[in-house]
Amino acid sequence: MSATIKGKEYPLFKIFSSDFDFDIPPYQRPYAWTEEQTGKLFEDLSDAYRDRELSEDNYFLGSIVLIKDENIPHADVIDGQQRLTTLTIFLAVLASKLPEKSAAELRDYILEKGKKYEGLKSRPRLRIRERDNDFFEKYVQGIKIDELITLDPTKQDTEAKGNIILNAKLLSERIDQKFASTDEIDDFCTFLMTKCFLVAVSTSSAQSAYRVFSVMNSRGLSLLATDIIKATVIGAINDVIRDAYTKKWEDLETDLGRDGFNDLFGQMRMIALKKNQKKTLQEEFLKEVLPKLDHKEATKFIDNTLDPYAEAYYVIKNAVYSSTDEADSVNGTLRWLNRIDNTDWVPVAMYYFSHHKDETELLAGFFKKLERLAASMRATSWDIHSRVQRYARILTELEGNGCAEYGQEIELSEDEKTQFIKQLNSDIYTMTSNKRNYLILRLDSFVSDNAATYKTQIFTIEHVLPQTPKEDSEWNKLWTAEQQKMWLNKIGNLVPLARRKNSEAQNYEFEEKKVKYFTGKNGTSAYALTTQVLAEKEWTPEVVEKRQAFLLEVFKKNWVL
Repeated sequence: MSATIKGKEYPLFKIFSSDFDFDIPPYQRPYAWTEEQTGKLFEDLSDAYRDRELSEDNYFLGSIVLIKDENIPHADVIDGQQRLTTLTIFLAVLASKLPEKSAAELRDYILEKGKKYEGLKSRPRLRIRERDNDFFEKYVQGIKIDELITLDPTKQDTEAKGNIILNAKLLSERIDQKFASTDEIDDFCTFLMTKCFLVAVSTSSAQSAYRVFSVMNSRGLSLLATDIIKATVIGAINDVIRDAYTKKWEDLETDLGRDGFNDLFGQMRMIALKKNQKKTLQEEFLKEVLPKLDHKEATKFIDNTLDPYAEAYYVIKNAVYSSTDEADSVNGTLRWLNRIDNTDWVPVAMYYFSHHKDETELLAGFFKKLERLAASMRATSWDIHSRVQRYARILTELEGNGCAEYGQEIELSEDEKTQFIKQLNSDIYTMTSNKRNYLILRLDSFVSDNAATYKTQIFTIEHVLPQTPKEDSEWNKLWTAEQQKMWLNKIGNLVPLARRKNSEAQNYEFEEKKVKYFTGKNGTSAYALTTQVLAEKEWTPEVVEKRQAFLLEVFKKNWVL
């Protein structure tokens, strides 16, 4: 007989109670949420808190899948560990901001109280993967947040620890920005624990738990927002032509893939509404994008909106624009846009493409400006809400002028240019890997006049001057400690390599490093930036300072800063 599967909605005060004792099995992937996901979670929760008086609805945080026997707290987390870990970090950061009495209450949600006379020790309510758990228990569950956020995320031995540091720091900063007093933080905590809910789906059988997880995430079985929207739109079309429109809909879905098609609707929602998503995609789409749906509106939507935007989405995401001239320029810029680790820019690109797909010169110019803006906002750490607002203003401008002109919102202001240049001139290596990899590869493409292609799956950014040179090395004779600190992590001292890290090779002397570490089998490098370094006879502070200035000018010239 198959195991019983139960699903129930719980407020967070129940999730973080003695009813559950969460354990992340060792075969699960490490904690991987970045500042992007954590920032979105914070903004969504803080927005819901601000709007609580306007809506009586509870806030739904999603679902978790557990292997758990009924009436026994222990639960292996099959799905939901990223959310549970981030929420635990959030609670710890909130506790660090509150007076002791309130902090003690929050601490009870993080650590199960011990019972002296029953011989029971206190224990964390969540245990993450063994390699990271001691770190997590010490700093997060021990509420040592002030100490945690001073740690260098780039110096940790696992990426998960780096993510914990960065997310704790982000949450700490956002709390300080959003809440004016400890009383307000205290009130937010009440909202968080009583009005925010998770659905826990549990079964005592591992096989059943993985079946639930598979069904919830399977491309073939999951019910996506587009399935619900499709039923409503197609249902509004007259019987005579319904089959034809059903086929047209399904052909577009096949072309984009099920997940891509669902993402397309999210991008179309943004084009139509120009604001952050507050409710489910299907709810906003059917109530706000298609509020008066009849036969005429349904067919018009498929012919005039869905079809052209599906084409735009496919071309943009796959960089397959076709034209008699400048197609390479358009596709090259689209490939760089797709390397940016967010897709907030896609609705703007779709809208402009749908209006100018046959005007290659206009497309090429617009996409270059769009990539510069997207790269600038990512490099200078704009949060998702600020980015969405900026793109919304661009869409509003384009609509207002009939898409005849680019408008001003896509341009960088003088202050934005200054901030972008400042960031490019800063310690790029200390940025998150996605940011620094994008900037270094983009710089390499500029140096090679966009002649290079980047397909390797093995890619690292390395220091020429080592991070920790040996005491008796030539490095320490040529460089003072102050000079090393100043130039170590700047672009002038960094090179891309198409190989895995080699901790021993990183400390080679310059000549040996060039020969054994920076060159391939044929004695050259795949990257223009690295080839530049190979041409140098020595690596001194003067060389790096000169190179830094040169590379900064390359950025300025190509991005018109």
